[in-house]
Amino acid sequence: MSRSSRLVTAAALATAAGPLALTQSAFGSSAAEDSASGALPAAMSVDHSAHRAGAVMPMAPAPPGSYVLADPQVTGVVPSTATPPHRYFHEFQANCGTTRDLADDPIVYTGMPGASHMHTFMGNTTTDANSTPATLNAGGTSCRAPADRSGYWMSTMYDGNRVVTPIGPQVVYYRSGVLDYTGVRPFPPGLRFVVGSPTATAEQFAAASVEGWECGNSHHNADFPATCPAGSQLNVRYQAPSCWDGKYPDTPDHKSHMAYPTNGVCPTDHPVAVPMPEFKMAFPVAGDMSQVHLSSGRGHSFHYDFYNVWEPPTLAAMVNHCVVGGLQCDARGYDQTHPEAGAALNTQYRLP
Repeated sequence: MSRSSRLVTAAALATAAGPLALTQSAFGSSAAEDSASGALPAAMSVDHSAHRAGAVMPMAPAPPGSYVLADPQVTGVVPSTATPPHRYFHEFQANCGTTRDLADDPIVYTGMPGASHMHTFMGNTTTDANSTPATLNAGGTSCRAPADRSGYWMSTMYDGNRVVTPIGPQVVYYRSGVLDYTGVRPFPPGLRFVVGSPTATAEQFAAASVEGWECGNSHHNADFPATCPAGSQLNVRYQAPSCWDGKYPDTPDHKSHMAYPTNGVCPTDHPVAVPMPEFKMAFPVAGDMSQVHLSSGRGHSFHYDFYNVWEPPTLAAMVNHCVVGGLQCDARGYDQTHPEAGAALNTQYRLP
């Protein structure tokens, strides 16, 4: 369970968190949605007949953005500069399997099925272009904790025309992005945002990712390595902002209500410290990587979306026990190096 806990500098992260483009590169052919086991069901297919390697596909414009008011808003918060006792870890995991691939993005292209490039979805089993907090709350989940019905999605990976689907539960770390981990509070219901950008340059991606793309002994790559050893897999880690403005669960650009901390402290206009999601994805591909690409472009175009639909009591228990408590927890909220602390959830991953 041990791993690096290095945080990326705020300046680098802010640079790489530019707005999403409304025109994006598309790769592959009409067979690009074919998985190793055959074509996707008709309900999951979209027309990619015009997709060609290197072609630029004009996307339908995003619907008019709007500010979504938090209820209640969080006011009167001053960013904490406190330095509590050092704890090397203050985090917990969500372990969620992939559910499907769709050309949908319910945050950027709300109510517009097929308007996005392909995304690989995890967590909530119903996430699509028409998802809302109400529909997601009523949905199922591929996460180990049944109370985590959040939507997680990222650009789909291809090896040539074959979809490369992560196998088994993937890891999303929820950790403190600020020095005062005791001041981190749960996300507000319905909080949603986009992390990274399909238009990021290699330099921006390298500055913002935790380890970049890696396989075998090749690490810190802004793009995919030329080859990966047989039997290895291609991994990526990327951190989200962890400071909220306290006002809006979403904004028109799906980014400006969130910010990265500076030197471990939230900015005054985004004073509320919330958990920092960190995607750690493992793609089962190795050997010659020359045909590997993302639906959004090269490796540095990797980005992901998060739509919070945790049941509030369970999320609060995990945040308080693991993040505020300074523990390194698994998906049950259990730290094997501190068994005396117990677990936040029972063996069925539910609140006791």
